[in-house]
Amino acid sequence: MITLTSSAVERVREMMAKREDHIGLRIGVTKSGCSGYSYALDFAETATDNDTITEQDGVKIVIEQSSLALLEGMELDFVKQGLNQSFKFNNPNVISSCGCGESFSVTK
Repeated sequence: MITLTSSAVERVREMMAKREDHIGLRIGVTKSGCSGYSYALDFAETATDNDTITEQDGVKIVIEQSSLALLEGMELDFVKQGLNQSFKFNNPNVISSCGCGESFSVTK
């Protein structure tokens, strides 16, 4: 399953506080880029029968079932480096990524 670092949990909580009509964070994978896949990160307004919902430290994570195998064991982190800040996907299934870092390929 997917886990969030403490800094990711804190950041998602901050962002969710401004979005009372959303139920959680939606994480997925789309076919894209030169390496095959890219991550999709958004706020979930609802969940469907095709979604799996997990919760960590009060943060709900909504994952479309078709993305589960590609995200298995992934850790989502939130990092700050100088003025830059972003979510970082630490996915053990990734075997390569493109030069720009926007897409990746997996072992599965």
